[in-house]
Amino acid sequence: MRRVLNIHEVNDARLDQVELPEPGSKDVLIDVKACGICGSDLTYIKIGGIMRPPGGVTPLGHEAAGEVAYVGKDVEGVSVGQRVVINPMMTPSMIGSGGPEGAFTERLLVSNARVGDSLLPIPGDLPYDVAALTEPLAVALHGVNRAEVKPGDKVVVFGCGPIGLGMVLWLRERGIEDVVALDLSEERLARARSLGAQAALNPMQVDLREELMKLHGTGRVLNRDAVGTDAFIDAAGAPNILSDVIGMAKFHARMVVTAAYMKPVEMPLGAMLTSEMTITTAMGYPTEMPEVVAALPRLQEKLAPMISHHFPLDQVVAALDVARDPSSAKVMIDIGGD
Repeated sequence: MRRVLNIHEVNDARLDQVELPEPGSKDVLIDVKACGICGSDLTYIKIGGIMRPPGGVTPLGHEAAGEVAYVGKDVEGVSVGQRVVINPMMTPSMIGSGGPEGAFTERLLVSNARVGDSLLPIPGDLPYDVAALTEPLAVALHGVNRAEVKPGDKVVVFGCGPIGLGMVLWLRERGIEDVVALDLSEERLARARSLGAQAALNPMQVDLREELMKLHGTGRVLNRDAVGTDAFIDAAGAPNILSDVIGMAKFHARMVVTAAYMKPVEMPLGAMLTSEMTITTAMGYPTEMPEVVAALPRLQEKLAPMISHHFPLDQVVAALDVARDPSSAKVMIDIGGD
């Protein structure tokens, strides 16, 4: 038997006892060592799961690192005892996002496993909790890539949860010095500062346009003032962000939306027309995860501010409440340890 965190109904997540999975010839079993709680996990719980059959469950967990425990005879390049992170977007079952498997468990089935695709090897001395940051860091890196930023650009990041913090990290790694991070939580703002943000501000306590003009300079768009920011990245999802940015963006500014919006928001197209700004989106990490894995050994000391809490698997339901607290960062579930 093993335990798996399952969604049964709206706001009803339970750690259930279930049978061990039976692997096939193309599958591997992973002894999960660490798995982070994602904002999407909390959303799935709030809406009662995704792709959940009537009377069924939605297993949770997709930010996982662990050790290979079993290798099917048709799987190449994998050995028992190998340390890996899982790329859930490359698993046929979309682990933790509506499929039959979730990574908040002691032993996880990865079907049709492929090295360099659904499984990425990690160094033997890399802590599992750091390795489990690969997935959210890859989301953050994809958002930065979509912003097409370069050294000398001035960038604003809305939201200092794990994704926003990862964006601050990657922006600074890319040589971008003028990074402004925004959040309502002082704890999260402090983490952004520790990762190298030029300024970390609570937008409810300052005049954001005025502060950005001080930090990033000013410009004009026809008959209105604009801020000198080159790119805005939305990792927060507040309904006012889009209109606020359009209202203050300079000519040819860029905006990337990575936050999940559950309801429509208004867009002042008139102001956007005059600035010719670009708005696009970023989802997941089509190509970024191998780059993140390669960078982790070098960055692991910098990543300490991203993990705010650790819980064992038997306390995962309580850990969900902590993850809902806006002052938290990444809440990590330690399952097998190092």
